[in-house]
Amino acid sequence: METRVRALSYTPRPQGMQRPQRRKTLACVAIFAALAVASSLRAQGATDPSGHWQGAIHIPNQEIGIELDLAKKPNGDAVATFTGVNITGFPLSDIVFDGAAVSFKLKVDGGGAFSGKVSADGKTMSGEFTTNAGGYTLPFDLARSGDAKFDPPARSPRIGKELEGTWAGTLDVNGVPMRISLTLANQPDGSSIGTMANLDQGPVEIPVSAISQTASGVTIDVKIVNGSYTGTLNAEGTSLAGTWSQRTFTGPLIFQKQ
Repeated sequence: METRVRALSYTPRPQGMQRPQRRKTLACVAIFAALAVASSLRAQGATDPSGHWQGAIHIPNQEIGIELDLAKKPNGDAVATFTGVNITGFPLSDIVFDGAAVSFKLKVDGGGAFSGKVSADGKTMSGEFTTNAGGYTLPFDLARSGDAKFDPPARSPRIGKELEGTWAGTLDVNGVPMRISLTLANQPDGSSIGTMANLDQGPVEIPVSAISQTASGVTIDVKIVNGSYTGTLNAEGTSLAGTWSQRTFTGPLIFQKQ
């Protein structure tokens, strides 16, 4: 049997006719690349969790209203605060932003861990809240309502040098001892600032909202947790004896200078 192979004919196109098609192809590639980059940037912007969020944690037959403020500092570090029942602007810990996924911890009595995801359009966030006590898992959902809101650092009048430094004390709360740390410092501009931390609930430094000193007496307000401390400095300047008040609770608290 004879097999015939028919040659395929090809007539080269003049060079002058090829260039416009090549330029058209390159232009299309450039357009597609630009569109891909723009789409990627839009996706990143939509899933960025930065902003002010309002919503609720859902428990059986009840909703607990909460607010979150999430943002990134110029150095890239994440910062976030929580507002809920009896606390306002409490600093969150262990914050992770990973694309649309977010996680952080609320280190207070009755706190826990949040794990959620921002929707593709960036308007909502939903996930789970796992309580520290009992390990219960509860759903939460939030809606973005604007930019993150953070109060500027509170500054009070200058305090005596005897109050500057770190103080440590133990607060008895219904038979449970809690180690409390207090730090006070003067600033170059003539103001003073301070922080408090409950070391047994996580070393979260809570900004002091106001410091007032009159001779040996001192009053410290902590608006974030609706608490305040009133104490008297001893003659040696080594001890502060006073009372911590927070909502319906009042208890003695003695600080020793460290």
